Amino acid sequence: METTLGFGHFLANSDGIARFILALMLIMSVGTWYLIVTKGIQAIRAQKKSAEFLTAFWAAPSLDAVARHLHQTGVTEAFSHLVHHGFTAIEQHKAGRDGHKGRGLVDAGTPDEFLTRALKRAIAQDKSRLEYGQTFLATVASSAPFVGLFGTVWGIYHALMAIGMSGQGTLDKVAGPVGEALIMTAIGLAVAIPAAVAYNAFARANRNTLAELNSFAHDLFNFLATG
Repeated sequence: METTLGFGHFLANSDGIARFILALMLIMSVGTWYLIVTKGIQAIRAQKKSAEFLTAFWAAPSLDAVARHLHQTGVTEAFSHLVHHGFTAIEQHKAGRDGHKGRGLVDAGTPDEFLTRALKRAIAQDKSRLEYGQTFLATVASSAPFVGLFGTVWGIYHALMAIGMSGQGTLDKVAGPVGEALIMTAIGLAVAIPAAVAYNAFARANRNTLAELNSFAHDLFNFLATG
């Protein structure tokens, strides 16, 4: 007698809860790979643009030349965004100081303090942008194995119930349904492992970028503060 076993057989005989778990893990997997592809492409492009901007910045003869270059290319990545915030802060503080209107709290403090706050805000914004999707990846990496395990337990429960009702508890009758239920665990691991690897890779890349950004911010502050 031919017995059809496998994932198709398990899916055909699964109930609503098992299918909901499968759909949930499918959403997790699609979201994970979407973030891996999009964040990976964005990181490669940003790294290339950052290298080009930093080369132009350090080769510029003056801050005016940097401003002209930034006006032509626009803000395309974190380092140009930081420089843009620095230039904007100087202009705003100067306008607030020379203007006829009263200065508000946003303009309070010395020019150096105002510039420091502007650079810190820029770095905070870049950090928030770099960490986009990290929470989702961490959640998938930590929860997908347990979701798959719950699906396995649920599948084994129904498999044992069906075996008990049939009255046949031989090994060939038990191995098939239980093996099909264990597919849930494998799916949970297949969803969690890419998410965990991607989270660690992006977290390391973000730390390196933020470290370089903070180092560059110190140099930029000295240039802008001294004119």
